[in-house]
Amino acid sequence: MTQMTQEDRTAPPEDAVLKYRAVISFRVRKALGSSNPDWEDVVNEILTQAVAKIKSGEFRGDSSIGTFLYTITSRRIIDYIRQKTRVLRHAPEPAPYPDPHDEMEHRERARQVEQVVNGLKPKFRDVLYLYYYRELSRDEVARALDISPRRVSERVNYALKLIQKAVRK
Repeated sequence: MTQMTQEDRTAPPEDAVLKYRAVISFRVRKALGSSNPDWEDVVNEILTQAVAKIKSGEFRGDSSIGTFLYTITSRRIIDYIRQKTRVLRHAPEPAPYPDPHDEMEHRERARQVEQVVNGLKPKFRDVLYLYYYRELSRDEVARALDISPRRVSERVNYALKLIQKAVRK
């Protein structure tokens, strides 16, 4: 690319930058993918940034305007990719689809547990209901059933063993 001519220096910076819009657009589309809806926004940011740098005096004319724009374009593309990668890194992984076989096994096991619990003697069923379903403490269950806290623990443990034994069959 050529050095900035005297005519380019006296023309508004927007005109000098806009000559390269097609080249910048091509490079951005190629780097980000033409299906990426943000590519036009990135191109516009590059052009705006280039004009601002020319007006502020950051572009002194030591290199060609094409080289200057190429550098800005490359850096903006890298920044965009880094930003999108950072966002994706923190995005949660979608939950895998449940396996229908596992779901059926879970339902069958729940049905078995329900049958076993319904078949327990009332003293065991009541302790499980108060302790697990109502989420009462061991002492609260003991007061409700008028038994000792130790007896509550014994009944809960015995009932769980009965359930495990019946479900394993």
